[in-house]
Amino acid sequence: MDISLIPQVGGFAMTLIAFVVALSVIVAVHEYGHYIVGRWSGIRAEVFSLGFGPVLWSRHDKHGTKWQIAALPFGGYVKFLGDSNAASGKDEDAMAGLSDDEKRHSMHGAPLWARAATVAAGPLFNFALSIVVFAGVILWQGRVAEPLSVGELRPLPGAVQELRVGDEVLGIGGLDVPSFEDAEAFSAFGDEIPVEPVVDYRVRRDGAEQTVRAPYPYPPLVTQLAPQSAAYDIGMEVGDVITSVDGDTIFAFDQLKERVEGGEGKPLLLTVWRGGETLEFTLVPRRTDEPQDEGGFKTHWRIGIAGGLLFEPATEMTGVGSAVLGGVMQTERIIQGSISGLWHMITGAISSCNMSGPIGIAQVSGQMASQGAENFIWFIAVLSTAVGLLNLFPVPVLDGGHLVFYAYEAVAGRPPSDKALRILMTIGLTLILSLMIFALSNDLFCP
Repeated sequence: MDISLIPQVGGFAMTLIAFVVALSVIVAVHEYGHYIVGRWSGIRAEVFSLGFGPVLWSRHDKHGTKWQIAALPFGGYVKFLGDSNAASGKDEDAMAGLSDDEKRHSMHGAPLWARAATVAAGPLFNFALSIVVFAGVILWQGRVAEPLSVGELRPLPGAVQELRVGDEVLGIGGLDVPSFEDAEAFSAFGDEIPVEPVVDYRVRRDGAEQTVRAPYPYPPLVTQLAPQSAAYDIGMEVGDVITSVDGDTIFAFDQLKERVEGGEGKPLLLTVWRGGETLEFTLVPRRTDEPQDEGGFKTHWRIGIAGGLLFEPATEMTGVGSAVLGGVMQTERIIQGSISGLWHMITGAISSCNMSGPIGIAQVSGQMASQGAENFIWFIAVLSTAVGLLNLFPVPVLDGGHLVFYAYEAVAGRPPSDKALRILMTIGLTLILSLMIFALSNDLFCP
């Protein structure tokens, strides 16, 4: 047996398991939204399925709903009374055999408000899951304490390091430290710090102010690693410190950034310090389309790492209200970025390779899971927002398409004809399958 294949098989298994777990959580929440709001609205669910294909396990609850787990864990559905399929198509024969009272409890005979609420609940539950997860992570992490204090020192190679855990950092390089929560002021402060290998830090230690020496506050240290990035693909890790680029010594993250962006895709030889060991990597930056605060996208050269302060700031508890607000704002940012990205791909302003298919999503799932539970849970929340948004697109077969039909019914006073619905559903299914094929081709052929 070729034991060199074991890591590859293990990596594939991790990717598959992570993808199935992420998708199952998101689908379960989405379909439960349909189910529970439908039940509250008087619509009877006959089947709640997690997965498709042969049924592995099932049971009936007291409401008559069959709960089941199927063999193919790549989706799920709720089949309501009167549905012909998982997409809530109308079963005309079944509907014809129902009494007026039974029709009221079907998806196609319930009042308009009940049908609309049931359909809209799926995406809304996805958004709710994202908000809850983001808020939970914010509560778990806490917020940076005021004044800025040293919570944990990050190891750097051969550095003059006189900072201590617990120091309150009052000034750096002769500049007063602003509030960390004032993002604009703190960013401007960082830009003004003298770019020197070692700088002065004014700290409060044991109640007394003193000046100590320590490395430049933003070293070329990897604090975050983007999945499917150039740095991830060559095996860099969180905690790595880049000490030189093409033989030139660096000590500041901005020095690394300048070399990456200025090289316009030229391969770079990085010398990396990792826990006392010196490594070398040859890395090729990649073109990346990034959303801008003022709207739109801008193309940059990136290697897929993020930096930070040379120490982990001390944190303090944050309020539940602030955490929930942060969760809402994060979900809103993802929605806005997704819509903007899709529009810019349609208009040709950015590459269509920014759209990932199932293979790309599965790879990201595995890579995020390999970076720890917190990163993986955060990814599930991001993906849940994307799934909720996708389902609201006004395409027949999707929830958004059904809501368009209901809007037409509300205005016209009658639903579209069954023939028109069948044609539109066929068109919608064709569009979705075409999009899936296009996204899959991106996974296979995009660089």
